[in-house]
Amino acid sequence: MAIAVASCWFNALASTSTSRYTVSSQRLFSASQIPATRLVIPKAVSQSQNPRKRTPKEHTHKSSPEKEANSQKISRRSRDERKYSDADNRSGIKKTEKPQSTAFKSFGTQRKSAKGFMGNLTDQQAETAKIQDAAFLNAVVKVYCTHTAPDYSLPWQKQRQFTSTGSAFMIGDGKLLTNAHCVEHNTQVKVKRRGDDTKYVAKVLAKGMECDIALLSVENEKFWKGAEPLQFGHLPRLQDAVTVVGYPLGGDTISVTKGVVSRIEVTSYAHGSAELLGIQIDAAINPGNSGGPAFNDQGECIGVAFQVYRSDDVENIGYVIPTTVVSHFLDDYERNGKYTGFPSLGILLQKLENPALRACLKVPSNEGVLVRRVEPTSGASSVLKEGDVIVSFDGVDVGSEGTVPFRSTERIAFRYLISQKFTGDTAEVGIIRAGDFMKVKTAMNPRVHLVPYHIEGGQPSYLIVAGLVFTPLSEPLIDEECEDSIGLKLLTKARYSMARFKGEQIVILSQVLANEVNIGYEDMSNEQVLKFNGTRIKNIHHLAHLVDSCKEKYLIFEFEDNYLAVLEREASSAASSCILKDYGIPSERSSDLLEPYVDPIGTGENQVMDDNDLGVGDTPPITNSEFGSDGLQWA
Repeated sequence: MAIAVASCWFNALASTSTSRYTVSSQRLFSASQIPATRLVIPKAVSQSQNPRKRTPKEHTHKSSPEKEANSQKISRRSRDERKYSDADNRSGIKKTEKPQSTAFKSFGTQRKSAKGFMGNLTDQQAETAKIQDAAFLNAVVKVYCTHTAPDYSLPWQKQRQFTSTGSAFMIGDGKLLTNAHCVEHNTQVKVKRRGDDTKYVAKVLAKGMECDIALLSVENEKFWKGAEPLQFGHLPRLQDAVTVVGYPLGGDTISVTKGVVSRIEVTSYAHGSAELLGIQIDAAINPGNSGGPAFNDQGECIGVAFQVYRSDDVENIGYVIPTTVVSHFLDDYERNGKYTGFPSLGILLQKLENPALRACLKVPSNEGVLVRRVEPTSGASSVLKEGDVIVSFDGVDVGSEGTVPFRSTERIAFRYLISQKFTGDTAEVGIIRAGDFMKVKTAMNPRVHLVPYHIEGGQPSYLIVAGLVFTPLSEPLIDEECEDSIGLKLLTKARYSMARFKGEQIVILSQVLANEVNIGYEDMSNEQVLKFNGTRIKNIHHLAHLVDSCKEKYLIFEFEDNYLAVLEREASSAASSCILKDYGIPSERSSDLLEPYVDPIGTGENQVMDDNDLGVGDTPPITNSEFGSDGLQWA
């Protein structure tokens, strides 16, 4: 159940932030930078078998090589991203700095002296003793989580529960930090300190799925007795020593692995579908490490271990969420009382490295990136246009290759500046439009995904009409179903279409529960429903509203390629209770559909729209992680 995750974070221009914690950045992975291998997330160590997914179509339908190839081409997450694996490590931020002991200073350093065997052995034993005595190791705890994930193919029920273990660490104020994937779909979370035999119940205060960070609290005062929170250090430099601490696979006691920082850049967080700053290290990160802290040689926490890169061609590539990304998460939680997410401009960009292209756009110097498309749901849609050239962001010049200055001699992806913002902030964007320079201001908000990566509230919506099961299309549903059963056309929409308004969904007929009232439709599955009685469907709540308010004799559902499913309204209503009883379904709809329907775009805009309105057909084949190979980037 490994989830592809890639992450990078960077600290450029951190001095401009007035926040108590530093903010993070996002960047897209270039397909040309990494061989065609897999990004893997070493997940929490599973204590019981993962539930068997109820996808009978996977067993009855085998995709042809051609279909498999096509499905792979349009995968939202790049092949590189899937090589990243959650490391199940957690890290924490220290809010107060204290003098470090000698043991802290020597912690994680690499010995390069050419001593004899006995001399090296003596040094290693001395250093091991210092690490074992280091007080900050006591701030790292083991996490025990019981998960009960939704069954997206049968949305009225849950999958069988399973348990896993991970790591976490103390950050003060009675709080712990870990990875979001360690406590995803949790029904119970417990933590245990080093050297203790008592497990304490923990509460999940906030989960940032896109940045893969979760905040926990433990109310029992005994848990915190004699404990000291970790201190957060600055963003490390290349070749700095790093030590990863956690509870990985292979034993029950704490584990320490050592290495160096090998790269710092913006990369993909596969679990959360975001591109943020990340620290690449060569220290071993294994299942169970996720949520554990990574330390520098002063004993300061510099990040949270969360994923590794798996490939036959490479080894020892692990990733750490930097403290700046963690700081953004904590500041967001303190500001709003919940996690609101990292903002996005919602624009598709192109590099301007070609001189003829710059001359055509009347860009006088080697700078800027071209705005190729603006998402209708973004705050920038009212101020930016296709053909604009962004040359600065909050006063920072943007290079023609899509990078901005970072630290003293480095450059990093333009997305870093965007990720420094918080939801609701305003950014000043310098643009060149038809040769004229101007500055515009835009509101910063999280990107609206037509097909979400994660389900709000943890349980998918569904509606059953005479045995026809309707549910919104989501990434978890696509992952659970066989891609061949989803269909190439629907997958294309899922990957490349943009939401026209907040609240829009792709509603599909998931399956048909066979009954006399729906004879002839039993084989239908995973088909997008476009209209009901001639009205274009905006989301599943809209569909439920249309069905409830229908007074006509027939219920007419229109699908792709003008395929129709027609039901007699009164007969359908009479058969509903019998169908629910036969299939053991508690309700004909999810609880969220019991609320009154509110039109997301107003009654005056309830017009019929074709596929071009959905962005299908004119959207280039891109993913969230492309920027270098074809010059495209979402920001």
